[in-house]
Amino acid sequence: MAQHDDGGTTAATGSAVVRSEPPVAKSGTAVVPSNAFENPGLPPHRLRATDLDPQKDRIAERRVYTLFFLSIVGSVFAVAAYVAFPLVPGDTNSVRLNNVFLGIGISLGLLAIGIGAIYWSKNLMRGDEMTESRHPTRGTEATREQAVEIFKLGNKESGFGRRTLIRNSLIGALVAFPLPAVVLFRDLAPAADPVPQLKHTMWATGTRLTHDPSGTPIKAADVTIGSVFHVIPEGLNDKEDRLEQKAKAAVLLMRLKPEDLKISAGRESWNYDGIVAYSKICTHVGCPVALYEQQTHHLLCPCHSSTFDVTNECEVIFGPAARPLPQLPIAIDSAGYLIAQSDFTEPVGASFWERA
Repeated sequence: MAQHDDGGTTAATGSAVVRSEPPVAKSGTAVVPSNAFENPGLPPHRLRATDLDPQKDRIAERRVYTLFFLSIVGSVFAVAAYVAFPLVPGDTNSVRLNNVFLGIGISLGLLAIGIGAIYWSKNLMRGDEMTESRHPTRGTEATREQAVEIFKLGNKESGFGRRTLIRNSLIGALVAFPLPAVVLFRDLAPAADPVPQLKHTMWATGTRLTHDPSGTPIKAADVTIGSVFHVIPEGLNDKEDRLEQKAKAAVLLMRLKPEDLKISAGRESWNYDGIVAYSKICTHVGCPVALYEQQTHHLLCPCHSSTFDVTNECEVIFGPAARPLPQLPIAIDSAGYLIAQSDFTEPVGASFWERA
């Protein structure tokens, strides 16, 4: 065996090396390089064809504004296609045609802007590489003035101010491109005034409360203390627009001890023997309030944690909701089934649309 001065023990020459302990570093052996890595600098700038030939420069400019004009055509085509190929309920072919032509127009509008901008930067804007130091704090006034000068220089080098056809066509393309989105989003709303449709639901005098989703009427005797029912108005399942109607008319039905309820003046007859009904649509942004805590009598919206106190007419006790859940006045008919006395007396759902 051979001994070494680093404290380790190795096998004889030609055999495997086995260290009994790690090497011990000695003071004074750290090496500091005498020469740092030198900055190689930027590679030499190579002039492009558009820098050397004015005619090719003009050709590149025409290509750029042609692409921007093509983007305008695509955006206008998308709007025209949406009008020319309307969606017909039950006709899958109309949906297919609408999607195809609308997609072609929007794709053309977006791709032409992107390709034109890239071609502009590659062939017409300044092409040499530059470096700029970053400063963590606010610069001096001289530095800020220099920044303004650099901005002006960039405008000059890009040709944005000088190449008027490129500038104007780009502005036109950017203005035209959002038009299909504006048309699409506007058409999501009802053609008629949506406010009356949002203010009124299917609930009316004598409408029975039924189980969601079966539509089976609910008797008062079936509602026990501590229970909760998800409720829809009778006849909802027969509606063509049942999902839209349900989004407004969904109700939670609970039964508490009558002495636990705090009832304000004018609402004494809105419950029946401790059975109360409240809108299921949260007054924050319209999420379904679906969690009922039996012991505390709290309703919780799972979206943003708005919490409502059922014992106190669903007053907001926590979260971002701006107002209590609207209460549905209820009673019973001659057969013992729960019915609505009227529609909600205030708008249901998110508070932002009807609070002006």
